[in-house]
Formats: sequence, C-alpha cells, structure tokens
Amino acid sequence: MSTSRRDFVARLSAFGLALAGLPRFPVLLRPRFAANPFTLGVASGDPGPDGVVLWSRLAPDPLNGGGMTPEAVNVRWEVATDDAMRNVVRRGTVSARPDLGHSIHAEVEGLRPASWYWYRFDVGGESSPVGRTRTAPANDSRPDRYRFAFASCQHYENGLYTAHEHLAREDVELVAFLGDYIYESAGNPNATAGAVARPHQPWEPMSLEQYRNRYALYKGDPALQAAHAAFPWVVTWDDHEVDNNYAGDVAQDSVPRDAFLTRRAAAYQAYYEHQPLRKASIPRGPDMLLYRTIGAGQLARFHVLDTRQYRSDQSCGDGNKPACPAWSDPSRVMLGDTQERWLTRGVDQSQARWNILAQQIAFSRVPDPNRPQYHAMDPWSGYPAARDRLLAWMAERQQRNMVVLTGDIHAAFVMNVVRDALQPESATIATEFIATSITSGRDGFDRWGQLRDYETTVPNMKYHNARRGYVTCELTPTQWRSDYRMVPYVMRPGAPVETVASYVVQDGKPGAEKV
Repeated sequence: MSTSRRDFVARLSAFGLALAGLPRFPVLLRPRFAANPFTLGVASGDPGPDGVVLWSRLAPDPLNGGGMTPEAVNVRWEVATDDAMRNVVRRGTVSARPDLGHSIHAEVEGLRPASWYWYRFDVGGESSPVGRTRTAPANDSRPDRYRFAFASCQHYENGLYTAHEHLAREDVELVAFLGDYIYESAGNPNATAGAVARPHQPWEPMSLEQYRNRYALYKGDPALQAAHAAFPWVVTWDDHEVDNNYAGDVAQDSVPRDAFLTRRAAAYQAYYEHQPLRKASIPRGPDMLLYRTIGAGQLARFHVLDTRQYRSDQSCGDGNKPACPAWSDPSRVMLGDTQERWLTRGVDQSQARWNILAQQIAFSRVPDPNRPQYHAMDPWSGYPAARDRLLAWMAERQQRNMVVLTGDIHAAFVMNVVRDALQPESATIATEFIATSITSGRDGFDRWGQLRDYETTVPNMKYHNARRGYVTCELTPTQWRSDYRMVPYVMRPGAPVETVASYVVQDGKPGAEKV
C-alpha cells in the first residue's frame, strides 16, 4: 500500500467510516433507552419475489448523533400477513452496529410473490411503528397490472411534505425515489413553511456525524415516514446527498481530491445507513455500488442507474454554457464504462415488456428559452457523446419499450426521446417522464410560461409544469400510463392533490400521447 493510500485509509478510519471489512463489536445484551429509539420510523425496499429489505435506525437522540452507546444491539423483527401482526410468518434478529450508525437492514426471505406484508422491530422493550411492504411478482409471472410512483427532490427548507401525505394513500406497489433525498446546504434562518420554520442545521455537512444528523432531520418528518411505511422504496441518489453538482471525485468547489473523497465516503455511508438497501451496497470508503435491477415479473424491469459516482467532470464549467471543445469529447462518460456495459447487457437480456431506466438527470435536451444555443452542463446535455451512444443503442432496440424516469429539475416534463437530441424533429425512439419536486423550488407554479412557445417549436416536448408533486404509473402488457399528481402549494399545510395531466405509451410504439 502506497504512503498516500495508507494516509487516505487512516483518514477514513479517523472519521469512523466503513472500510472493506466489518469489525466485531461487543453486544449490549439488555439495552434500555431513555427515549423512543425508533424516532426515524421504518422503511422497506428493493423487493424481490420472495423477500424485501426492512429498515430502521436506533436513534433516541436523532439530531445529536443518535444517542446510542458504542455497543452493537440485537434487534428482533417480525413479518406478518395482517396489520395487527397476529399471523407472523417470518421473524429473526439483526445486529444494529455502531460503525453503521445503529442502522437496521434485515434482508427477509421466504415470502410469497406479489403479496402485501406488515412488519415491525422490537428491542429493549420498545417496538417500532408497523410498516407495510410488498414483494415483487414472481420472475416468470405475467402480471395484468403493476402500479408504482416516482418522485425526487425534497428540500426540507423549501416546504412541507404534503405530497408525501398524499403519496402514502396512493394505490401503488412501489415508490422509486430518484435523488436529492437530502440537501447539503447550511441552514437559512429565514426558511419557513407556513407558520412552521424548517431550517437546516446552521452548517453544511462534512463529517459522518453531520450527515447522520442531516438525515435525521429529514427522516423525522411524519409525512415522509408515512410514505416510507406504506410501500417498499427503490432509491438512488443525485448530487445533493453529497455536494451540489459534484462529478465523480471532483467537488463543486476547488477542494483537493483526497479531502473531497473523505467527504464523499462520509456522505455515502450516511446514505446507506438511512436507506432500505441490501448488504451489497455497504460502502467501501468512498465507493458504493448502487446501480442494480429490480424486477416486476415479465411485465417490467427497473434498471436503477448511478449518474454521479463514475462520471467525468462537467466541461466548459458548470451551469448553462455554449459548447466548448471539451463538450463533445468522446472520452467523457456519464455512467462509466462498466455501468454502461451493465445497462446495455441487462436490457438486451431482459424478458420484460417495459424496461425502465430509473435515473436522476434530464436525458432529453430541455432547451433554455432565453439562450437556445446553450447547453446544461450537469445533465446528459453536457455529455453528448455518452448520450449519443445510448441513443444509438436505443434506436436499435425499440422493441424493448424503454422508458426513462427522471427527477432533478424541479419541474414536470413529458419528453419523447428522439434519435438526435439536438434535432427535436428526429425519430422518436423512447419516452421520458420527468417528475417535479416534492418541495424543492417552494410552491412553484402551473407552467413555465416562457416555455409555452416551445410546445410547437420543440415537437418532442409534450408537457411541462412547475408545481410540486409526484407521478403515478400504471403498466399493463399493452399500455403505460403516467398521471402527474400535484399540489397547489407546499409553503402552508393542507394542500389538496389532483391529477393535472395524464399521458400514455403504447406497447411497441415509443412516444407519449395525452389522455
């Protein structure tokens, strides 16, 4: 091991960050808590046909490091077929480890496919809330119908999680969350939502403990807890889980690489600790495997992407810029070579009717109406060679019914994915549904008025709206339907939800049609 590598590993260890091995810890046999240890609620995720991940984190003092002693704690879990937890069908024990923030990740097996279950945790005489989850359809099954929702961007300071209140009552089997689960900015003392101030802590997180405290702030929200407790979630990250618009090992600001990777390691570990992810995603220092597939029988397959960890740095500087020579450099990557091969091979081998690319950033070009020759350098528009490789591949595989799901830009769009992203009148080869934010951008507004003219001049843009909310999707063997569910405001409580637009995609016919 080189001296620089030893120094880097030592720095990670000093921050209490997980490395390749998981050490043993003494186990606290009779834990007692001064307060409820389940303050952050419960969640489930990454469902398979016979099981699911169950999550919680022991945190009796959630905003101050969690409040736990440095021993491991064994936590009991139960899964039942009823919400009263009378008919328990699986039970077990999992260790909540201090080096992983006393988070709980129980990987349950032996369940029936396509079935609802309820679950809870128990430790030291304390019981968690009861959560509900659902297993995926059997791999060889052909469901007549599958419903899920997707969302992103829930800046705590920007508003109330009213959208999550409504999401928790939807008739769906899964939620896909596409990034910006937390925001890393320091608190704004003037941040308010209605009569309730919702500022961040007065610092930007750098250390593991600070990221844990930021997640605890978000996880303490009752509406977010309700949405997690209602369905299994499939999660991926974007930039704000670490640092705004970071690219691979490059920070937004001029920070030395090793220093930024130490921060990234802290952020990645905190992300794992607070999400219902499998052990395969346990981070190894600044690296974490997040891209993966989630099946829904032979009706749908989610290809969950990571567009942050492996990308090249933005060219021409960040932001919206005219093209510079580096912009079109074919060596610049978004997914990285390994993940790109994994994606193309996975879709090629898929037997699913619908292949879903669950990812973070706008894939289609969303033009700037005031500067149409500029390109957004952080999303796929800033990586034209990488995008064109995928577009060429998609064009040859339209029978795979590829649908791209996107978050990030705090506004809803429906885009027909065209063969040449810079020529919106070129052939349609796939469909992209872009969700607005849960709160980011505050109340928002009905439409981006300056884009109205683009509905005729940019023919592949079918819809846009900048209110807050999420999207529900219903899939059948013959049709995909997306309903844009939005609330009129998030800065005060009580907003109703309504379906403001609906679009369908027909099997074998790429492109969206308004209902």
